[in-house]
Amino acid sequence: MSGTLPAFQARRKKFGPLYTLPMGVWFTLFFAAPLVIIVLYSFLTKRLHGGVTWLPTLRAYAELANPNIVRITAHTFGTAALATLITIILALPCGYFMAKSKHQALLLMVIIVPFWTNFLIRVFAWINILGNNGFLNVFLMRLGIVKDYIPFLYNQGAVVLVLVYMYLPYAILPLFASIDKFDFSLLEAARDLGATKQGAIFRILFPSIKSGIYTAVLFTFIPIFGAYAVPLLVGGKDSYMLGNVIADQLGKSRNWPLASSISMVLTLATTIGVLVMLGLQRKTKGEKPKEKAP
Repeated sequence: MSGTLPAFQARRKKFGPLYTLPMGVWFTLFFAAPLVIIVLYSFLTKRLHGGVTWLPTLRAYAELANPNIVRITAHTFGTAALATLITIILALPCGYFMAKSKHQALLLMVIIVPFWTNFLIRVFAWINILGNNGFLNVFLMRLGIVKDYIPFLYNQGAVVLVLVYMYLPYAILPLFASIDKFDFSLLEAARDLGATKQGAIFRILFPSIKSGIYTAVLFTFIPIFGAYAVPLLVGGKDSYMLGNVIADQLGKSRNWPLASSISMVLTLATTIGVLVMLGLQRKTKGEKPKEKAP
């Protein structure tokens, strides 16, 4: 047996690169290469009728200072922040209830089932619910609550509502995983020492699940910040977001350098956000409980 282990380690060292080759090829073809192309195109010059000329320039990045793009960027950030905040507020009690429930497997299934349905089908389902002749308006009119339809659709509220629905599972799952590891006897101890129920949750539970909250924010804010389909299908003219700008610059204006420069800014902002969240998570895991003075 003593000679078997070194031989196994030698074979693993010899064939290790072969094991990682498929992942390396996939990473190169579908991540690194497209990213290099986007970086390259962002420094090129737009042709009159579309396409690019191989003339390096910073014109595409200078166009980012356009007041319309600045306004849309601010609007996108505000929409993403609001939708993320509402999502986290809804996901916290859901994760808490799931962690305390005896039917965790069933509840997890209920959360995961929407992932099995096509993204566009879920969006169009909301269109049928919120539309002028949709389920909600018909229901309210039949009850006599309203006499005419209410424009629930094609506005900023509809965009936030559908975004929250779409990304709520992404927040619930990490919060549930974090709360499920929490020792609930600490809440009972805090209550015995005079803390209110809300005070125990805010002072004991929330600090203990900070890593789950950071992950939920990360999984929610980043995809919402780059959302394209939801603002396009359920939003109005005031719901334009950066994802829609990129699509229009690629398809309508054919300004590939500008679309690439916006994509690079989004990628950079996303990377910074991920690094910040990872740093906060490491800081949270590295925190040690303070010892009481003798």
